[in-house]
Amino acid sequence: MVVYRFGRWRYNIKPRMLRKPFSLLYKLLFKLVQILTGVELPCEVDVGDGFVIDHFGGIVISGYARFGDDCRIRNGVVVGLKNTQEPCAPVFGNNVDIGAGAKILGNIQIGNNVVIGANAVVLKDVPDNSIAVGVPAMVKPRRVND
Repeated sequence: MVVYRFGRWRYNIKPRMLRKPFSLLYKLLFKLVQILTGVELPCEVDVGDGFVIDHFGGIVISGYARFGDDCRIRNGVVVGLKNTQEPCAPVFGNNVDIGAGAKILGNIQIGNNVVIGANAVVLKDVPDNSIAVGVPAMVKPRRVND
């Protein structure tokens, strides 16, 4: 997350020529983190407060993705494009929990208070207060404990 935040910070440096060395340093650090941890989190991704990578390794997130507050992802998760002709990735609401190995692809909306099960393949919108499980993912309402 330190390298991610550094990458976002460097965009504030004006003029562009002064930013160039910081961009080079960011690209080197990004590649180092990618090699050491197996996490690809480009600085172009918007992440909310409380974003957590629970277990590292095999995590790939498209630069077009957006995450709300209190989102949690685990190892083996891919968040990205469904096809290269449509450069847009999922948008996540608040309080989203993504299980290990899940794949969330395409121009879709994931609502608030959503749980995405381990190894689920999500290709369609998921409404608020739902669970998405299976391949392809089936959406079910979450049970509320009274």
